[in-house]
Amino acid sequence: MRIGLIAGSGIEDLFDEQEPEEIAVQTQYGEVPVWLVVNGDREVAFLPRHGKTHGIPPHRINYRANIRAFEALGCHCVIATNAVGSMNRHMEPGDFVVVDQFLDFTKQRPLTFFDGDDGVVRHVDVTEPYCPRLREVLREACRTALGEELHVAGSYLCVEGPRFETPAEIEMYARLGGDVIGMTGLPEAVLAREAGLCYATLCVVSNWAAGITDAPISHEEVNELMDQRQSDLFCLLREAIARAQDDDACACRRPFG
Repeated sequence: MRIGLIAGSGIEDLFDEQEPEEIAVQTQYGEVPVWLVVNGDREVAFLPRHGKTHGIPPHRINYRANIRAFEALGCHCVIATNAVGSMNRHMEPGDFVVVDQFLDFTKQRPLTFFDGDDGVVRHVDVTEPYCPRLREVLREACRTALGEELHVAGSYLCVEGPRFETPAEIEMYARLGGDVIGMTGLPEAVLAREAGLCYATLCVVSNWAAGITDAPISHEEVNELMDQRQSDLFCLLREAIARAQDDDACACRRPFG
């Protein structure tokens, strides 16, 4: 069984000790570099979302190519990570959150595989946008690997980036029901659903969102927090990969085209 892992900021070097094999996966949307590694008895297709050197900004990530690459590699289960800011006082920097809903405020990204070029109009149900089985796997992995509880629900609000938000925007987003905010969770989650993949994301709260405290936000602050939690995050992900199971009967696997 091969598991897909999308690495967000701060974990691009998760499997470097293995000297992973790099392959180039060709898709109709472009070429995707993927690293193949082993975690226990599982093969992992490891894809750093921003590139291995963190050189791709969030609004220029080729989300469609990335998801098609996992399909081509036979990954039916995909776990992602996201560094996020928090708009919820109960979700503090350093906390792990397994979100169950999203709010999409992106502006200019290709949103779908279903552009209608084949003359067929498709609509996709995202009532439950993240795989409940994989979300539970992440929860149990956190308990087992770290002996701690994570936040089992929350709404991820995705913005275009690469700039951070204004305090006025954060106040609005929080009033709309957002708990955490990031720049990379969408359209990734929707594309995974369109492709019939089981997909869930583990969010790491790296900072308070703008205006929650008086301190300004910096990329260095995000990196510092991710460094502090890196070892725990690595342990959690390795445990989750070992626990993940393929299930053809999962509702996520229903293809839309």
